[in-house]
Amino acid sequence: MIRVLLVDDHPVVREGIRGMLSAETGLTVVGEAASGPEAVALVAALSPDVVLMDLRMPGGDGVAATARITAEYPGAHVLVLTTYDTDADILRAVEAGATGYLLKDTPRADLADAVRAAARGETVLTGRVAGKLLTGMRQRSEPPPVTLSPRETEVLRLAADGMTNAAIGRALHISQTTVKTHLMRAYDKLGVGDRTAAVSQAIRRGLLPDP
Repeated sequence: MIRVLLVDDHPVVREGIRGMLSAETGLTVVGEAASGPEAVALVAALSPDVVLMDLRMPGGDGVAATARITAEYPGAHVLVLTTYDTDADILRAVEAGATGYLLKDTPRADLADAVRAAARGETVLTGRVAGKLLTGMRQRSEPPPVTLSPRETEVLRLAADGMTNAAIGRALHISQTTVKTHLMRAYDKLGVGDRTAAVSQAIRRGLLPDP
């Protein structure tokens, strides 16, 4: 029998979910909580297999509770069940350790199957949620935008061609000190410490053509 803890600040919602799960074989609701802190306390007291967790609750949010539960009670798998499907909410929940993320319009049979899968430790994501999660992770992995001045770009382009500071200065009719100043500003913007790394980063960001 899979033991389920319901966490939602709306009593009517908890009652509806309890009724849905009670009709399913092998599932039993062992408790209900109306806030994140209450959920953590009940996990300690009831040892549920699955915690159906809402995210936004006035008494304490579900993400913080999810992080505590997954860190302190690894036997309890948190399955988020919420009305919110923004990229930020999904990422926060998954990063906190939730094993799945469902929306409240999920059909009863799918919800029951998700609870069973979560109890086995399997990841549970709907197609729409999985797509948003992937998009959010890609956006986080992308480097922040950087803008180089025309002169910084020109200096870095010549550096990419292997020219020394002196040669760059002669080509652009500026001093070596000015060349070095432009390079240092480019390094700072690109978050690097030398010209090789600066050229590599600039090419990666599309600021210089790929040779």
